[in-house]
This record gives sequence, structure tokens and C-alpha cells, in this order.
Amino acid sequence: MNPLSVWFRCLAALLFSSLLLGPTACKLDLPNPNAATEEQALETREGILALSLGLRQLYSTTALEPIILTTGTTSREVKGITTFFNITELEQGGGQLSPSNANTSALFARNARVLYVADRLIGAAPTVLAADPATQSGVLAHAYLFKAAALAGMALGFEQGPLTTGTAPTFVPRQQLLQEAIRLLDQAAQELAATPPSAEFNTQVLGTAFNLPNTVQAYRARFNLMAGNYAAALTAANLVSLTSLSTFIYSTQNPNPVYQFTALAGTNFRPRDRFGLPSTLVETNDSRLTFYLSGPVVADANNGSTDNIRTLAGFFNRIDSPIPVYLPDEMRLIRAEANLRAATPNITAALTDINAVRTQTTGDPSGVYAALPAYAGLQTVDALLLEVYKQRCAELYLSGLRLDDSRRFGRPAPPTSLTERNRNFYPYPQQERTNNSNVPADPAI
Repeated sequence: MNPLSVWFRCLAALLFSSLLLGPTACKLDLPNPNAATEEQALETREGILALSLGLRQLYSTTALEPIILTTGTTSREVKGITTFFNITELEQGGGQLSPSNANTSALFARNARVLYVADRLIGAAPTVLAADPATQSGVLAHAYLFKAAALAGMALGFEQGPLTTGTAPTFVPRQQLLQEAIRLLDQAAQELAATPPSAEFNTQVLGTAFNLPNTVQAYRARFNLMAGNYAAALTAANLVSLTSLSTFIYSTQNPNPVYQFTALAGTNFRPRDRFGLPSTLVETNDSRLTFYLSGPVVADANNGSTDNIRTLAGFFNRIDSPIPVYLPDEMRLIRAEANLRAATPNITAALTDINAVRTQTTGDPSGVYAALPAYAGLQTVDALLLEVYKQRCAELYLSGLRLDDSRRFGRPAPPTSLTERNRNFYPYPQQERTNNSNVPADPAI
């Protein structure tokens, strides 16, 4: 049997077993007579390559779902429309959200699992691939990337988190999670620059849809912005090609996770009309409204409030719709924000990037266009930062970034206001607290 097929059976057993396992329970040694064991996979070239591909699949099909939909419910991009206890809690937010909530627990545990698999690859690749530096470089850079993505995924929802997995790991502040993610991405960039990945790695692991060098730089820009490292964010954003795209690929066997939970029968979530934003932050002639949203406006009265909901379009309207890893215009908006938050703000450069996003009608490989007139408001730092936030909310709808944006831009916050987010950070999973005495106290909101 092909070694890749053997390992995919092992990966399938991992994915379908206990999706909410915490890092103290993250093991790959599940009994499966038809699959390679964890150690066998990590001791062979074929196993390392298959597990590398499986790592990206694990992140894109499993970890990405709560990053987008759990935080998207908290930041009001989508509404929880079923009355399951966990969905009602998440939708109402505030003090209603318990440590046992399955959705917020999944955000923690699934990223912990990605962290665990990435660590195993990082540990095994230098030995198994010692005679092939080019393949080793690709495997390591790819694993560094997804370990960084997992750490930042935890930092999206939690005030603290572990840097690694194991028995009772220590928790560190989210700023430290972000700095470690940035360090790993810097390592990935250095690996790729020093030794470009082999053709075998590019063919068997990356494929044609995933651009590893561009993704590393895009995530360096994204996470440096989240961490407040504005000069580094600007530098990294300038290294990303704006004419190519990097995507997560899905199929009926590995379905688009947002489609699964927003479109199928009995779905838990539906998109809020107008991106879930106050009317002052949405322009009715913005073409991104029709890109991301379709169908009639329907009033939904579930879970304590009446809200206008729609049907998702864009990257989420089919079971096999690809999801971009980042959008080119995210880089323009990172540059604009970094220039505005610099010690000496560069308003001219920021306005150029803002207008490039606003007025674009052709040429973007993602197909996302605002088709708006140029910015005509006040040209002050505060006014332009508000415009950057508004553009990020529309351009990057359901990218998993709105909750962090809402905090970073100081938007109306709970408990005073639930309009743009209903929590600041999530309580830590009860299962993790039971297994780990190092889990800190839960945040109030």
C-alpha cells in the first residue's frame, strides 16, 4: 500500500477521535491495524511528508473552523441560530459563557493538537531528512508556519496559553504566544531563503495552490500587527506578492468547515446582514456585501435577540470552496495601519493603500472588490484608523481576525456594549483546568 495512503488512515483516526482533547491528551498512538503508528510515520521519509500534508489538512479542516466561526460569533459576524446550549451561550456571550462551552474549548484544543503535530515534525525532520537539506527545509518551514498559526489561534481567544504541549504545560500571556509565533515565522523565512524546498516537497506537500514563502511573510505581517510590532509588520507586508494567492483546498472528503456549519441542514450559524456592523461602518454600495452575502434578509429571533441574517457566499458557498490563507488587500490594510500607528505617522502612504482597497475593481486574484469611490473624509490619524477598521471588517469578513481587530482598535466593549463583540476573551476549557493545575483564572468577560 502507498505510504501516504497508510498514513492518511492514521490521520483520519486522529481527526475523528475526541475532537476536544486538550494538549495533555494529544496523542497520535491510537490503535488502528490498517495504519502506520505514530513512531513509524515519524521515522520514515514517506511518513514525514505525509504527516506534513496532514498537518495542513488538520489545521484547515479542524482548527480553522472555531477560529472563524467561534470568534466570528463573538464579534457578531455570524449569529448562532440553533438553541443548543453551547450555541446559545456563545451567542449571548458575557457572563453566560461557561468554561464547559464546546465551541470555545474547541478553539483551544484543536490549536493545541496542531501544535503537537508540528512539534513532532520539527523534532523528527532533522534526523530523518538529514541527507536531504532541501526537503528538510520545506518540512521545517511548513511546520514552523502551522505551529505559529496554532499559537496565534489560541491568542485570538484567550488571554494566556501554552507554548508547547505535554503534561501540565505552563501558560504564558498572549503577547508571548504572539512573539513565539513571530520567532517561528522568522525561522521559517530563514529556512526558505537559505535552502529552497525540494521539488519533491513542493509536489507532494505544497501542491500548486499553497504558496509557502508568501504565506510565511503574510503571517509575519499579520502576527506582528497583532503584537504591536508595526515596523516589522510593514516590512513583512511589503514582501508579499499581491498578484498571487495561497489557498486551503477542500473536497467532499475534506469539506470546507465554514460551509459545513453555515449551509447544511440544521446548521448552527448564519451570517449577519451587513457584516454584523453598525450602519455607520457599512457603505451600502460596497460590492463586498454581494460577494460575501446572498439571498433574502431573514429576521431570526433565536437566542435572545432578533437579527437580520443572510446566506453565505464568497469562499463559503460550496462544500469544496477554497478558502484563501490571506487576502492581498489584507497586506495593504496592514501597511496602512502600520503607517498610521508609527511613531511618525505616514498619512500619505496610508491613504494610498486605503484608496487602493476602496477603489479596486479588477486584478485581485481573490476576486474581492469594494468598487467604492476614493476616501473623502478627514485626513487625520484617528479618522484614517477608523477607515482601516471599516475596510478590514468588509474585506476580511470571516477570516478569523475581527475579534482581535475589535480589541486592537478599541471598539465598544462588553459589559458596557455588546454591539460589536460580546466577550473580550474566553474562559479556559474546564477539561484543561481539570488536567492542568497551571491554568490561570478565567477573565471576567
